[in-house]
Amino acid sequence: MSADSKQPQPPEDGAATTADSTSLLLSHARLTDGRTVDVRLVGGRIEAVGTAGSLSAVGARVDLAGYLLLPAAVEPHAHADTALSADTPGPVSYAPEEVQRRATEAALLQLGHGATALRAHVRIGDVQGLGPLEAVLQARRSLRGLTDLTAVAVPRLLTGVAGADGLAMLRDAVKMGAGVVGGCPDLDPDPAGYVEAVLEVAAEQGCPVDLHTDGDDPARLARLAAMAGGLRPGVTIGPCAGLGRLPSDAARRAADQLAAAGVTVMCLPQGGCGGTELRGAAPVRLLRAAGVRVAAGGGALRDVSNPVGRGDPLEAAYLLASLGGLSPQEAYAAVSAEARAAMGLPEVRVEAGFPAELLAVRGERLAGVLSLAYSRIVVHRGRVVARTSAVREYCDSAAALDLPRQVRPERPPEPGSPPAGPVVRS
Repeated sequence: MSADSKQPQPPEDGAATTADSTSLLLSHARLTDGRTVDVRLVGGRIEAVGTAGSLSAVGARVDLAGYLLLPAAVEPHAHADTALSADTPGPVSYAPEEVQRRATEAALLQLGHGATALRAHVRIGDVQGLGPLEAVLQARRSLRGLTDLTAVAVPRLLTGVAGADGLAMLRDAVKMGAGVVGGCPDLDPDPAGYVEAVLEVAAEQGCPVDLHTDGDDPARLARLAAMAGGLRPGVTIGPCAGLGRLPSDAARRAADQLAAAGVTVMCLPQGGCGGTELRGAAPVRLLRAAGVRVAAGGGALRDVSNPVGRGDPLEAAYLLASLGGLSPQEAYAAVSAEARAAMGLPEVRVEAGFPAELLAVRGERLAGVLSLAYSRIVVHRGRVVARTSAVREYCDSAAALDLPRQVRPERPPEPGSPPAGPVVRS
């Protein structure tokens, strides 16, 4: 099997999709309700949805026969400053040009997976100061039109004498362009004071809050919920794996308190991240039963916290379904609709009037897509911005297999290659 997700490729029907296209027709796409439809996109929104063959192409056209069309996923919990650093020999470089390169490459990798928006946590303070944040903001500017990146400022300390500089730097970070106030209260000598300081800055600036916490202290969670209740635009905490280690009664009480306060829990099914030391997963079903909004993110992307992290939202949904006990629909919603809501993004449906943020995956049903999600076409603001094509080949066999074949020009086999056989698009 081979895959190439670095550059968008021409549509299968030969139509060219360009950056200045004002109209794009997605034809013969299958929806999760079983319908096969045409979808016309104009000006970054869905203009019309009709039965297959009913809509005409004003501009470019992409044939989605064989694909399932979904609202695009998002990545609500990335670590842009450390991404793709696991193989770095010696200490990880935080030179601005290195951080910008890693952040850009990681964002494009996640875009290829289907995430058309991402929230990137960036540490500030210590010897690096605001340099990594400025580098990530520069990456955001270079990615404009391909993906939407929001930076989360993550100070180390906010209380006591040592925290005074961190608090001033947090305010400076928001002025620079950080759209979310974050942090790791578990690492501060005064976790409650840390949360209070973050909420104060967020209230001043009108910013959302996104905090790292293991969630293993019920009293601390109760205080956080009491302080966060009613804050707009909202509070997200994660990965909260410690909630799953609490006695069931304590976990249910904490879930009820978080639900009453309107706090979103961001779970990381693919592993931990730099803001937490312990592994595990949040008790997703318990939280959902209490009425807590649960979204799912990727966490670490090939850094020291998770050297094999993929940053793939469909893998996160797969794990929620296979290990977390959610239905495929609930699992995909955690990386799409619920994650978009947690990030303050508008709702997306494959209906007229909604934003044209879409993901087409080869397959017929959502369960199959989450199981074998190889070939993908990503639409952001009404145009194709990434494409991944995968082909699986088998050598000739005596088995009587009636498999679909991909037609391709005849060419001499490469030395050492297996005999040509059935070819299956995945």
